[in-house]
Amino acid sequence: MNKLFRTFFKFAPALLLLIGSAAAAMGQSAKLQLDQLDVLANRASETVDVKLDEHLMQTTAKFFSGKDSDDAEIRDLIKNVKGIYVKSFSFEKENEYSSAEIESVMSQLRGGGWSKIIGVTSKKDGDNVDVYLLSIGDQIGGLAVVSAEPKAFTVVNVVGPIDLEKLSKIEGSFGVPFLNLPPAKPKTGK
Repeated sequence: MNKLFRTFFKFAPALLLLIGSAAAAMGQSAKLQLDQLDVLANRASETVDVKLDEHLMQTTAKFFSGKDSDDAEIRDLIKNVKGIYVKSFSFEKENEYSSAEIESVMSQLRGGGWSKIIGVTSKKDGDNVDVYLLSIGDQIGGLAVVSAEPKAFTVVNVVGPIDLEKLSKIEGSFGVPFLNLPPAKPKTGK
C-alpha cells in the first residue's frame, strides 16, 4: 500500500497537469464540432459547407492588397482569425431536421466561456436565431450563430480573436450571412 501511494504521488503532478491542460482546452475551444450535421445533406435541397482553417485564412488575407481601405480592413480582420466554418442546409419541406441535430450544436455552447448575446424567436414564422460569443478574459475568442428556420438550418462559427466593429465587413462573404450585430459599446474611462 505504501508503495502504491509513493508511485501515485510520483506521477500526480504530471497527471494533474495533463488533466488540467485537457480540461482548459476543451472548455475554451472556439471551434465547434459540426461534422454530425453532414447527414442533413441527404435531405437538403441546397447545402453550403465552408471550412476555412487558419492556413486558408492566412492565404485568403494575402488576396486583399491593402490598397483599398475596405480591403485593408478585411485583411486586418481576417489575419488573426483562426477559421470560419459554416454549415447551411435548405429544405423543400418544413421539419426536415430534428431538435436532436440542433441540440448537438447548442450543447457545445452551454458554459465553457460561451455567452448568448442575441436571441431572436418568431412564433409567427418559426425563425430562431441565436448569437454567441466566446470570452477569453476580456477578449472575444470566437463567434457562433445558430439559425433554425422551418425550411433551413444554418450554423456559422468564427474562431479566433474578433473585433465586432470590423466583423460587419465580412458579412455576406466567406459564407458568413448578414448578422446585423449591434454596434460595439464605447469603452468608458473607468
